[in-house]
Amino acid sequence: MGKFGSATVAIIGGGFSGAAVALHLARGLNDGKDVRIVVFEPRERLGAGLAYDTTEPAHRINVPAYRMSLYPDEPESFANYLARSGTRAHDPAAYTAEGIPFPRRSVFGDYVAAEIAPLLSSGAIEHRRKRVADVRRTGEAWMILTEDVEPVVADVVVLAVSHPAPSLPKALRPLLAHPKLVADPTKANALDIIAPTERVLVVGNGLTSADVIAALDERGHQGPIVSISRRGLRSRGHPPAAEDPFGDFVSEPITRASELLRRIRQTLRLAAQKGMSWHPVIDAVRAQGQQIWQALPVVERRRITRFTRAHWDVHRFRVAPQVQKVLDQAVESGRLEVMAASIRSATIEAEGIAVELKERRAGAPRRIAVDAVVVTTGPAHGEVLKSQSFLTGLEEAGVLTPCETGLGIACDRDGHALNATGSAERSLFIAGPLARGTFGELMGLPQVTEHAVFVARKVAALLSSVIDEGRARQSAAPRAAVRRPIATLSRSEGSSPDANSLERNI
Repeated sequence: MGKFGSATVAIIGGGFSGAAVALHLARGLNDGKDVRIVVFEPRERLGAGLAYDTTEPAHRINVPAYRMSLYPDEPESFANYLARSGTRAHDPAAYTAEGIPFPRRSVFGDYVAAEIAPLLSSGAIEHRRKRVADVRRTGEAWMILTEDVEPVVADVVVLAVSHPAPSLPKALRPLLAHPKLVADPTKANALDIIAPTERVLVVGNGLTSADVIAALDERGHQGPIVSISRRGLRSRGHPPAAEDPFGDFVSEPITRASELLRRIRQTLRLAAQKGMSWHPVIDAVRAQGQQIWQALPVVERRRITRFTRAHWDVHRFRVAPQVQKVLDQAVESGRLEVMAASIRSATIEAEGIAVELKERRAGAPRRIAVDAVVVTTGPAHGEVLKSQSFLTGLEEAGVLTPCETGLGIACDRDGHALNATGSAERSLFIAGPLARGTFGELMGLPQVTEHAVFVARKVAALLSSVIDEGRARQSAAPRAAVRRPIATLSRSEGSSPDANSLERNI
């Protein structure tokens, strides 16, 4: 807890979201206040996380580099870093024919590490390479226990944890003991077990599936690949030339999922009449996504999550041109078959793995034989509070609850976690994609960056109130002063401007 006029902030999770919150909080604390910022992250460096810690050369960022940045007011910060670091010389394939950079994802991790390095060197941010085992209340503060039981007592905690790994589909459980079941392809070297000519079944057709197929191609894989999902939708690519977002979905608030879809389809037709592609319409929906989402009742958010997320994801999360080229060539050559199907059964046989598929628009099941199965079904959203012991403990204590949309952890529009009674935990914040059930669009890096700035400002405002009050009490009665607990602050004392001010402030 420290002396009067000081405070400690613990950020659990040092991927991009956690690192960005720490960076913006540290940069914003230039008023002489004594704040200790501790980031708990087992990985060697902050900011890489699951997405940018990959060493696969085929894994590339899936948006142009000039739209990725740690700073909302400096959108070309990363692109400038690429120019300084000589990426074109080291990786000429990173640039399209039009000169648009889509570098390897690890390079973005290098950029974030370079930006945060001075703050680590100065001690403004502490990086503890420890996995958090437990988080407990201690009075009005929080005690964070790590694997080696070195506790840190914090006034404020920010949860910036990542999505849990994919859950294994029930039909694939008979393959648990098979050496060529790749249940989590995000693990380093997970695909090394697949030989160049082996037959592969990829379960899922999203961005991770595209990464897997591109990584196999990079390894020289030539065997047949079947990639399945319930709808058979494949991630789309980028337009040949950039177009400005087109469409207005917020001037007249939309409160029903059906009306939102109707408005999007109407705008798509209008865009086509103007000779535009679908891309700028989806870009407009994404840019206005948080306002759109927050105008919808929870029941409508659930409806969108259940029925339209797959369609949204394949248009919203586009593959890099280099990856799209690999996929297109594999389809054209007949090596890659994309199917709308689900798995009915899977068994281990002498000749490999026998899988029975139920095609979406076919009567009889289809039986295929493969040598390896790779699961790319995406994060197990509903299991987030069961994914780490300290999250489970906080849920059991009634401090955390799952989001009603099934997309993450429940929080209010100020980013405070909502407890079992529905009340806000004023000193516990949710940062990053696990807050998207409340905020809406929070998966693309520009939106994640803006949200990190938003959370950092909320934390700074709360700390400022507490520290100033502590100093005032110490000055008035230095011997009897007692700090007022953060958790007892009123909303007006503990909050900065409302969530809708995010666009105005950034």
